[in-house]
Amino acid sequence: MKAAVLSAKFEPRKGWEDKAFKDPSSGKMKTHFGDKIWRYPKLELKDIPKPKAGPGELLLRVIACGICGSDIHFMETDADGYMVYPGFSSFPCVIGHEFAGVVEEVGPGAAGFEKGDLVCTEEMFWCGECIPCRMGLLNYCKNIEEIGFTVNGGMAEYAITRAKYCWKLNDLLNLYKSEERVCEAGSLVEPTGVAYNGIYVVSGGFKPGGYAVVYGAGPIGLAGIALLKAGGATKIIVFEPSASRSELAKQVGAHWVLDPAKLSEEGTAYHEKVLELTNGHGADIQVEAAGAFDQTWKEMESSLAIDGKMVILGRSPKLPTIDPEIYLKRRGKLYGGMGHSGHGTFMNVIRLMAGGMDMTKIITKRYPLDKVGDALEHAKKRIDAKITIKPFG
Repeated sequence: MKAAVLSAKFEPRKGWEDKAFKDPSSGKMKTHFGDKIWRYPKLELKDIPKPKAGPGELLLRVIACGICGSDIHFMETDADGYMVYPGFSSFPCVIGHEFAGVVEEVGPGAAGFEKGDLVCTEEMFWCGECIPCRMGLLNYCKNIEEIGFTVNGGMAEYAITRAKYCWKLNDLLNLYKSEERVCEAGSLVEPTGVAYNGIYVVSGGFKPGGYAVVYGAGPIGLAGIALLKAGGATKIIVFEPSASRSELAKQVGAHWVLDPAKLSEEGTAYHEKVLELTNGHGADIQVEAAGAFDQTWKEMESSLAIDGKMVILGRSPKLPTIDPEIYLKRRGKLYGGMGHSGHGTFMNVIRLMAGGMDMTKIITKRYPLDKVGDALEHAKKRIDAKITIKPFG
């Protein structure tokens, strides 16, 4: 079968040699510090053996697989040739973690599924046995594997996942009518789940009628906008420089989308605009989905409503300077949301989609698998929202 395989040279930076370890089962090197370990990444479309479903596993015929910012960061390097992606990784690996497909084969003991089911899969392969898992904190599993990062993912014609990480999409057929459309929606459950987890699970959400601000209208930001609208936000203010992404932000629920460059020309700070549009109240909940803390952090603090929340979904190597007085005087709260597993997140996102929250409108380009290199090069421009790979056209 065809698959997009990423390889990289294992060459730890000086002083980071002890930040990688050999997996005893696979013999592969793994690290939680990808940008300190992996050098000269290279993506190739290869013919590899079609896998078979083992105990508890499902073999999926992949219909749609989205390109994530993490996939782009795999391919981007610094001046020394080290990949930009800073997280958990092991190579070589078939990339792709936002995917959905049709069950082709059901392994022994994979209860609850049958051939022909339409499913999507969680990206985080939690063990269910370590202390964080036993506490219900699956996203912080001590024995985590990540599909498309440490185990082969979905940017391929076929992919293996465990049944316990899969969720049926069959109910979406009533809305989307075709397997292809259902699976395109299903490929967006994972990124939408990341936003859902941060906004509603980790931070506890907001009261309907609240004022919300989103920094960055990439896929996670766009999902956040749709979820804030679904939760009853009456004012949703978005900061985004891309014209195409700005238009999509309006389509999924934003009331105002502001261009940072134009505000800069006017000499208007972000927080000033937020306070103006909320009549001085400020933001009840703010979502940082831009990964641009050097530009967003002080503005978020300066426009935080009393009892307001800041939810961090973006990642950036640039660390912010935090003003504790803001949180003290305004009863402010800061939350970091990572992952999407547990708490019924996938189930609830699928239900929202079945109820009419159409995230497929954020798909702006589709590429066949044999053009995956072109797709990733285009994705680096960061002008599209979601680019989707279609392994079977």
